Amino acid sequence: MRVLVAGATGAVGRPLVPLLVAAGHEVTAVSRTPAGVERIRGLGAKGVRADALDAPALRHAVGAASPEVVIHQLTDLSAADGTANGRLRREGTRNLVEAAKAAGVGRIVAQSISWAYAPGEGPAGEPVPLDGTAAEPRARMVAAVRSLEETAAELETAVVLRYGLLYGPGTWYAPGGALAAALAGDRSARFLGSTVANDAVSSFVHVADAARAVVAALDWPGGPVNVVDDEPAPAHQWLPALADALGVPAPEPVAGRQEWERGALNALARSRGWRPERPTWRTGFMDQLDRS
Repeated sequence: MRVLVAGATGAVGRPLVPLLVAAGHEVTAVSRTPAGVERIRGLGAKGVRADALDAPALRHAVGAASPEVVIHQLTDLSAADGTANGRLRREGTRNLVEAAKAAGVGRIVAQSISWAYAPGEGPAGEPVPLDGTAAEPRARMVAAVRSLEETAAELETAVVLRYGLLYGPGTWYAPGGALAAALAGDRSARFLGSTVANDAVSSFVHVADAARAVVAALDWPGGPVNVVDDEPAPAHQWLPALADALGVPAPEPVAGRQEWERGALNALARSRGWRPERPTWRTGFMDQLDRS
């Protein structure tokens, strides 16, 4: 299958491209920098330079590749800038979908998130709507996610993968990452997550498991799918475990959570054959020390 990957040098894109190549797909991957293009070529794919916010350049890249499916893994999180990431979700997705339409592409696999669900009790499944009641700044984030998902759905088949919190190489939760710096007391650490060990429930997924889900999703029917591990957990459980794995101080536990901090369920992804190789953060956090 001819596949184009946008966001190929990100945390999920780096393990994804070799998996696609190994599966026998003809892979073209896009980067906005020459160094990124060279990195892509080193992974065995064809590298093309284009910026997702440059609509004409992206349209040319997609048209030249003539893919059968477009994979959307675009993020802008290196500087922990929620505004920039929101813009990429809205404008980058629009540009990519318009480029796909122009090239006659009918299928997209797009990256989304699993913590934009409406408030409620217990982990959320895919039928739960996105949060329409959130106050700022969460409302801006949810609006950008909604825009991404609705724009992707303009193509004939749009598989939207709602990832859990990504950990592993290249993420904020990796050794030497932003969370470790924040827990160690570095006030300059740029980090959009929380370092409060409260009752807020999160779901995690290792970047390698997320990449495997993308490959599997090339054949899935359209719609949203949670890509998370098997154990949603409150921060007062997972945050000390991660701090221990990273060798940094753990915050003291406190009570309380927002009603939307509920985690997510992976039953749908499992019913389609995906299984996380790291089914729980309990072992996964330590595992990343050996593989990052």
